[in-house]
Amino acid sequence: MGGCVGSHHDSSGSLNENSDGTGVALGRNQPLKRERPKWKSDYPMTEGQLRSKRDEFWDTAPAFEGRKEIWDALRAAASAFESNDHLLAQAILDGASITLPHGALTECYDELGNRYQLPVYCLSPPVNMIEERSDDDPGSGGDCQLRLRLSTGRDLRLTVRSTDTVGMMKRRLQSQEGVPATTQRWFFSGRPLTDRLRLDQLNISRDYVVQVILSQLEGVAALPQEPTPVEN
Repeated sequence: MGGCVGSHHDSSGSLNENSDGTGVALGRNQPLKRERPKWKSDYPMTEGQLRSKRDEFWDTAPAFEGRKEIWDALRAAASAFESNDHLLAQAILDGASITLPHGALTECYDELGNRYQLPVYCLSPPVNMIEERSDDDPGSGGDCQLRLRLSTGRDLRLTVRSTDTVGMMKRRLQSQEGVPATTQRWFFSGRPLTDRLRLDQLNISRDYVVQVILSQLEGVAALPQEPTPVEN
């Protein structure tokens, strides 16, 4: 999954070979390249599956003898890199004294010579990722109409799938209504819903609605303490 090993330095301080004795030349530190790696998953992967796979890696990576602060910096750099914020990613690497012998985050070294390897799935999505169906696509994956009540007092219906996360549904609402996902706060039965929760984990009855509080209107609408039934 990921790991780190020692490496040797020449008199100039540049990395020159792997500690496993292969003698592979690493060269000097190179700036981070802008090209994102292209790869194909062994199976078609959804956005939620990719996110879970990444979370598993980042949660376990520090156990591979590396320095936690370096892993944290690499995670932040990988996120900036995938978001096409190349300058921020490079600044994070420079600030943590992380060197890239090949200009890629798939192989990195800290200032002590420890080696860190990031899997490609932490840097870019697979080419065979399953795209979300549009709201007009009926599909067969548990599509349903979710009832929402905005803090503006407006009620509406949103076409979603049972496997959608709250974060995905926020983006669907943004696409449908033009409400930025970052301004939305979702509540059900008076409890906030985190972005990673899936619809099929919420057990929302079709007779109840999810409250959507818009940050710019925070405080205008009171949060419900109990689920609110909707009249047909």
